[in-house]
Amino acid sequence: MSKLANTLNDEQKIQLLTAAQTIAVVGLSPKTNRPSHRVAKAMQEFSYKIVPVRPAIDSVLGEQAYDSIAAIPFPVDIVNVFRASKYVAGIVQQCIECGIPAIWLQEGVRDDRAAQAAVDAGISIVMDSCIYKEFIRLQIKRENAE
Repeated sequence: MSKLANTLNDEQKIQLLTAAQTIAVVGLSPKTNRPSHRVAKAMQEFSYKIVPVRPAIDSVLGEQAYDSIAAIPFPVDIVNVFRASKYVAGIVQQCIECGIPAIWLQEGVRDDRAAQAAVDAGISIVMDSCIYKEFIRLQIKRENAE
C-alpha cells in the first residue's frame, strides 16, 4: 500500500484554507452534539459557505442539503468527509467526476488507495485530520472571518 500520508504540507494547507470559500460537508449531521455539526458550524463562523451533503434532510445550519456531491449546482472548493473510511473510494470518485479541487478526510477517516486516485486526478487530499483543528493550529487569517 502507498505510504501516502498527506498531499499537503502546512504552507499548502494555509493556502487552501485561505483561498477556499465553499466547503461541502459529506455526512453533516443535523444533530448539534455530533462532531460533523460542531466542526461545520465553527467553519461557518469563520465565514466559509457550508454545503451539507446528506440524503433525506432538507437543510443543516441554515443551508440547503444535497443528496450527493454531483447534485450541488455551484463550485465547491473543499469536500470535507465525515463518513467511515469504507465510503471514501466512492466519495473520491464523485469528487473526480465533479472536478473538486480538494478533499479533506476528518480524523479517523483514511483510504490510501482512494487518496492515490485523487492525487493521480490532480486533487489535493488531507487524510485523518480535523479541518477545524488545523484551521486553528495554522492560525488561518480570513478577511471575512468574524
